[in-house]
Amino acid sequence: MDGIIPLWKEKGKTSHDCVIALRRICQIKKVGHTGTLDPEVEGVLPICINQATKIVPFLTDTKKTYLAEVTLGYSTETEDFTGKTISEKQVQELINDNNIKEILQKFVGTITQTVPLYSAVKVNGMKLYEYARNNIPVDRPSRQVKIDSIDFIEDSIREEAGLFRFSFEVTCSKGTYIRTLCVDIGEALGYPAHMSALVRTETGGFSQTESFTLAQIKEKQEENKLTDVLSPISRGIEHLPVYQVDSETASRVLNGQKLPRPNDIPLDKPFRVQHQGDLLAIYQKHPENEYEIKPVRVFK
Repeated sequence: MDGIIPLWKEKGKTSHDCVIALRRICQIKKVGHTGTLDPEVEGVLPICINQATKIVPFLTDTKKTYLAEVTLGYSTETEDFTGKTISEKQVQELINDNNIKEILQKFVGTITQTVPLYSAVKVNGMKLYEYARNNIPVDRPSRQVKIDSIDFIEDSIREEAGLFRFSFEVTCSKGTYIRTLCVDIGEALGYPAHMSALVRTETGGFSQTESFTLAQIKEKQEENKLTDVLSPISRGIEHLPVYQVDSETASRVLNGQKLPRPNDIPLDKPFRVQHQGDLLAIYQKHPENEYEIKPVRVFK
């Protein structure tokens, strides 16, 4: 059994918990997830089975869509609702839909984010959250990410006890910290803020509507219908260009051989190699020979 299970990760579970559960349900050892979701976050988490684990890096490096809620009024050390409060300011002025929409649009495009202190990013061999837990000062790195779109969710405004909440949908590049985005949006509106809820609705081409919970997958397993929840490996790399080859070249591809550089495909990123619609491998330009391409992954 090879392929991708579009899992709907529920709150309270880590991504690793889901991998362990699916190993047990599918009775398969070779299982890998495609990007960590925090325990308090729910959403789409594609899980790769057997040979599909070869595409994990390529599926991870895709656009994501989230539904997020930002709360104005106080900020936290973790930038989400789980952390200790570090700054407060009651919201006593009128913030309307147009104010929010105007601010949100300022974040569309390439932006710079400071990596959250409570994250697994390493600085000098140590994870940032380890610095935080040990009260060790550290300069946090910055990174550029891309926001493709960000839209205010109509009728999502809630006001209570000096707090102001609203939701937005964002489509963004890999590596974007939504909790940091929430903090920055709050700052642009003039208030300390944090991310109070988050759902990932799409990643790697897989959406919420086609995802399955662990309970649903278990039910399919008991009915001997696990293939009903399995998508082909090719679904996870549809964002890569395609290079179609003939039968003779297909044999060379399956043997992991280098090939002459094709003229009809861009080589600025890896690409799929297919024969009569069947996925054979992922290739890239040869790092030392500009006239050749070489395999990155081969699917038997």
